[in-house]
Order: sequence, then C-alpha cells, then structure tokens
Amino acid sequence: MHGMISKPPETAVAKNLATSRVVLLLLVAMTGIAPISLYMLVPALPVLATNFGSDISLAQMTVSLYMVGIALSQLIMGPLSDRFGRRPVLLAGLALMVAASVACIFAQTLPQLIAARFFQALGGAAGMVVSRAIIRDIYERERVASMISLVVAALMIGQMVSPLTGGLIETAFGWRAIFYAITIGAIAVAAGIALALPETRRTRAAGSGGFRGDVSVLIQSRAFVGYVMCQVLASQIIFTFAGGGPYIVVTQMGRTSAEYGAWFATTGFAYLVGNLLCVRFAPRHSLERLIWLGLGLQLCGSLLNLTWSFIGWNEAPAWLFVTQMIVMAGNAFVMANSAAGAISIRPEAAGTASGAMGFLQQGIGALMSQFGAYLGGHSATTLPLTSAVLAISLLCACMMIFVVPRREVVVSETLIEQAEEEESGMM
Repeated sequence: MHGMISKPPETAVAKNLATSRVVLLLLVAMTGIAPISLYMLVPALPVLATNFGSDISLAQMTVSLYMVGIALSQLIMGPLSDRFGRRPVLLAGLALMVAASVACIFAQTLPQLIAARFFQALGGAAGMVVSRAIIRDIYERERVASMISLVVAALMIGQMVSPLTGGLIETAFGWRAIFYAITIGAIAVAAGIALALPETRRTRAAGSGGFRGDVSVLIQSRAFVGYVMCQVLASQIIFTFAGGGPYIVVTQMGRTSAEYGAWFATTGFAYLVGNLLCVRFAPRHSLERLIWLGLGLQLCGSLLNLTWSFIGWNEAPAWLFVTQMIVMAGNAFVMANSAAGAISIRPEAAGTASGAMGFLQQGIGALMSQFGAYLGGHSATTLPLTSAVLAISLLCACMMIFVVPRREVVVSETLIEQAEEEESGMM
C-alpha cells in the first residue's frame, strides 16, 4: 500500500473547489478545447484540399497528426503536472495552443498548416489529461467517477455541435475563421484558469521518488494495470466500431453517408445517457460495482449484435445501431469508473496515471480505427466487426477478473487515513 496514499489538499480549499460551478465549467472547457478544435475543422477538409491544390488525403493529415499530438501530449503533460503543478502546465499548454492557432491562421501551405495543427494539439490536450488529475485532487475517490462522467457528458454535447459550428463558420467567413474562433476560445479558457483555478496538486512526501518513483509504483500495481487496460480496451470498442461503421452502412447496406451520420449519432447519445446515469448512481455504489454493470451491458449488447449477424438481421442499420447503443451505454460506465480507479492508486501521481492512460487510449485507438475500417471494408457482412467488438468486450472483462486484485480495489478515504497513521507511527 505504500505509495498509494496521500493526504488530500487543504480540506477547506478542496471543499470550496468541489462545490464551485466555475471550477466545473473550467474542467469541461479545458477537457473539451482540444477535441472540439479537432472536430471543428473536419467539415472544411474538402475546402482545404481545393484551396491548397492538394489531394484530400493530404488534407486529412490535419486531423490524423492532430490525433498524434493529442496522444503525445497526454504522455508528456501528465508527469509534468505532477512535477511542476497543474496550473503552470495548463497555462503553458494553452499558450502553445494559442501560438499554434495563430500559425494556422497565417499558414501559406498545407504542410505548414499540418505542422501548426500538431503543436495546437500538443498544447491543447494538456487540459484533457490535467483535468482528470484535478478531479482526483479535489474530489473523494467515491465521487471521482461521477465527476468524470459529468465532465464527459457536457463535453459530448460540445463535440456534437462542433462540426456544425465549424461548417457554419467556414461557410460564412472562410476556413481561417475557424482558427480565429479556436484562438479566442483558448485565450478565454486560459484566462479562466489564471483567474479562478488555484493550484490543486497534492503535496508530495519527502523521498517519494518523483517521476521514476511514480512510474515504478504504478507499473508494479496490478490494480493500476488492470484498471488502465480495462479503460483502454473499453475505448477501443468505440474506435473499432467507428472505423468499420461507415463501410458497413454505406458500402454493404447501400445507405447514404448522411444516413450513416444520423445512425452513428444514436451511439453517441447512448454514451451520453450512460454517463448521466453514472453521475446518478456513482454516489450510491462502489466504482467496482458500476464497472461490472457496464461490463455486463457491453457483453450483452455485443453478444446480441453477433447473434443478429449470424441470423442476418444486422443487414439493416436499425438492428446494428440499436443494439450497439446498449454496448455504448455500458461503455460509459466502464470507462469513467475504471479511469477513476486508475488515477486513485497513487493520488499524488494522478497526472502521470492519467497521461499514460490517455496515451494508450489514443495511440492504440488509431490502430484499432484502421483495423475496424479493414474489417468493414473487406467483408460482405457485419460478422467480422461484431466479432471484434465482442472479443474486445471479453478482454475488457478479463482485466477485472484476472488482473485487478479483489483485496486492493477498494481504497476508501478511511483506509487511507488509517494507513497514513500507521505509516507515521513507523517513522
């Protein structure tokens, strides 16, 4: 248990932050600035290709390298926030995002724009990783999952409207105006952090080992590895299905891309509902119980979809997506609660834990998206894709069954205080 315990920040300050609506809004904003900026540019990709006289595949690099930047940022910014504090890393990341956004505005070639977008993601994604660390800093372990779910639910609403917003801005003012909007948004978030968010990083004990000590403790913890892999595998269901879905609906089923977009939105809605239900249930149930609830829904939904594939019913979008909604509702429970478990193993290293989890999620996600596209584009039925989703769901459940130790999953605040008392008595 040594290294898993740490006193929370000053009680009065933590309680004030935990009940502050301004802080909650800032958590949503800092989490969403990078992904919203990603989706705002997507409708303008054909215009970029035309304006720069390039192929659409090269314009797509403004999205793909942006995702690489998000993955690398989480690996870098998490440990830095544990070392230097949450506020300095957030402000430095947003400053980099603002500078890169300005560079996007004045880009004269597509390679210049692609490079600027990479640095835009590198800076902006600091909010994604640090926000989870801040949630662990100011909330008790039992509330971490519900707060992550609440932030994600609010973020998803923003992500749903960001492509429409980007399209409207591009139509009215041109594609460069999108980056003016992103620059203003990043400046506003940075100003809010500078004015309203105090430092929340926990005071590190002497001799705690710093970054190397954090990594050593985390990778040797079966609970941490199990929670992280459970969260990462759950996220791969989304990437795999999103990669193969367009090919199945448009190519196999002969539907339009607009119809695919409408059906895919139902899975996002189910994920949103799952997060809202998690917010409601988390205060009354342990995160382990909620993970098992989510795993059950994932397995039931994916097994039903595989059954429909064998029967042949999944040749209609309604059967495929309505059943996938069950999977996505459960997915929300698994992802939020396993993330909460992972960043609670060593609270003073919440940034490092969050960064490692985010990096694996995005990095593996890029590969699984391609894998899903291969399954959807090189088959005549939905069977390969639904089989992959079921296999990932089973692997996700195996992490909780075989990796997460049963006696280490519950680390209540009372047990933390008792352990600290015992440790101080040994000093």
